[in-house]
Amino acid sequence: MTTFSNEDVKYFADFVRIGLSEEDKEKFSAQIADLIESVSNLKEVDVTDVKPMTHPVAMINVLREDEPKDILDREVMLASAEDQEDGLIKVPDIL
Repeated sequence: MTTFSNEDVKYFADFVRIGLSEEDKEKFSAQIADLIESVSNLKEVDVTDVKPMTHPVAMINVLREDEPKDILDREVMLASAEDQEDGLIKVPDIL
């Protein structure tokens, strides 16, 4: 089992500026040691036939190309606006 002392826990707790009791330090040092041991067990896994990957899910672009289209006539759009000025929709000030 990998050793992770109370002083190590205190160092990291001080680094992130959290206070821990002695009981917490003992509990966390044991939990962190168990975690490190579990992760170190991954070294024993045979990955010789596993291809390297950058993401666990296949990344494909499902979006269409961004191409401008005339979907609404400008005059029709401006006619439905509550207020307009110089061919633009006028909105109330917010600041």
